[in-house]
Amino acid sequence: MTQKAMDIPTQLAARIDKLALEAPSLPVLSEAEQATLKAEIKTLLKAQNAQIVAHFYVDEALQSLAEETGGLVADSLEMANFGAQSDADTIVVCGVRFMGETAKMLSPEKTILMPDIEATCSLDLGCPADEFAEFCAEHPDYTVVVYANTSAEVKAIADWVVTSGNALQIVTHLKEQGQKIIWAPDRHLGDWIEKETGIEMLRWQGHCIVHDEFKTFELKQLKEQHPNAKVLVHPESPAEVVELADVVGSTKVLINAVKTMDDQEFIVATDLGIFYKMQQLAPNKTLLVAPTTDREAACKSCAHCPWMAMNGLQNLLSCLKDKTGEILVDEAIRLKALGSLDKMLEFSRNAGLVKK
Repeated sequence: MTQKAMDIPTQLAARIDKLALEAPSLPVLSEAEQATLKAEIKTLLKAQNAQIVAHFYVDEALQSLAEETGGLVADSLEMANFGAQSDADTIVVCGVRFMGETAKMLSPEKTILMPDIEATCSLDLGCPADEFAEFCAEHPDYTVVVYANTSAEVKAIADWVVTSGNALQIVTHLKEQGQKIIWAPDRHLGDWIEKETGIEMLRWQGHCIVHDEFKTFELKQLKEQHPNAKVLVHPESPAEVVELADVVGSTKVLINAVKTMDDQEFIVATDLGIFYKMQQLAPNKTLLVAPTTDREAACKSCAHCPWMAMNGLQNLLSCLKDKTGEILVDEAIRLKALGSLDKMLEFSRNAGLVKK
């Protein structure tokens, strides 16, 4: 039976929930206001030789702006690869803090900005570097594999960094080499990888506050109401939800499923920010949000990260104007983390998962 690494202390879990509830909401902008802000941002991007990389989960206005200005909309793996290969002097990362840190670690000579530097991630918060380092020290003969959704300090402890887009392939590679693995921090993604590869890992017990809230009972009900719909699930979701899926995979895998499958209706169990790209590529298909229930059992369609929602046109403009939200990483930490990040990118490029 798989050993579990460490459950997140109740106090830490409560703090994560509190921070999520306290994440500020941005004002709703009219189309005219959005157009004005976009025009100003485009001027600044050109003047500063800057590019935007935006995650699939941020607001669609940011995704469309990234596309319009020669930037990129992608998952965290492609975001990291794009930033490392870009000729821009400044990279604006629309996403959460670990993405900005990764960009800075791979491109220390570039200015890395974020619309809101406080936009974080429950997986990152749930894996404190000091506690994780203590656990790893207790198992010195294990290879340490950490998900990209972690701090620079945690990446500096790791032997490998992975994303949901390459975790399965990298863990399979390590298994073939006979290595024993410590996995952190997402328990559900770790569970899925174990089942897919047959490997046993020592697992940290973190979770994504969005994906952890997808519910089996409500999903079954929705499937009954839409019997022809295919269910698409991100593997950060609980195992019982994954079992109901027709397709399981990273954001890129799920988007490709909507684009290429002949089916016309899909139930999507990941952050609803992904709908922008899905509907862009398959405008005639019907997309349904998989049901969630929050801690208060008050919501059945709350599938949106409160920290991703902190990225907006207004604070994007401010960060370019005033150079606020600049990401800095301690050089000693950066150098320690760089080996695991470089291995991830080299493996992914050689495996055809990202562009060389």
